[in-house]
Amino acid sequence: MTEVSDALEQIEAIHGHLAKSEVYRGWRPLPVAASGAIGAAAGAYQSMWARPLDPVAFTRFWLGVAVLALLVGCAEIAWHYARHSSTSERRRSRLVVGQFVPALGAGACLTVAIAPFAPSFAMLLPGVWALLFGVGIFAARPYLPSASAFVAAFYWVAGLTLLWTCRSVTELSPWMVGVPFSIGQLLAAGVLYWTFERRSGEETT
Repeated sequence: MTEVSDALEQIEAIHGHLAKSEVYRGWRPLPVAASGAIGAAAGAYQSMWARPLDPVAFTRFWLGVAVLALLVGCAEIAWHYARHSSTSERRRSRLVVGQFVPALGAGACLTVAIAPFAPSFAMLLPGVWALLFGVGIFAARPYLPSASAFVAAFYWVAGLTLLWTCRSVTELSPWMVGVPFSIGQLLAAGVLYWTFERRSGEETT
């Protein structure tokens, strides 16, 4: 049994090394760009709300938007996982998507801890969200196109800027979330398009 367990562990390690040797193609440009469009539309919609924005309502709204954007951005991954993927491809999808889970989980925990009990600190949440999303992208960096590092860097810069400037901001704005997220997702979609669609088209011509 020990030898069998060792062999299985070695096979799993081999799968892990193979997964890192090629770029993961689960995310596609169109769904990722659509998730950014959702962020922009949500910002435009919430900008019509009465001011000042209630911190708890603000947080609940953007959590709902985040869930919707996540579902849209990962829709193609879920479709292929359920209908077309082989066992090895499903394992790889779980591995890559799982790189985002700690950062997303940390963001959810911080949100639950801050928003209901310390509404005055809700101004920090947009910056924290951007930073943690960048951390998630960087964690998955070994499996993504090399230019995804620039997308992660954008989210870090956006998050730090929001945290730095929130001291002089007097009220919450929907664009504190909508603008960084929509730009970041469009950048990510551009990276995916350049890596997959454009280069594959050039190779076939």
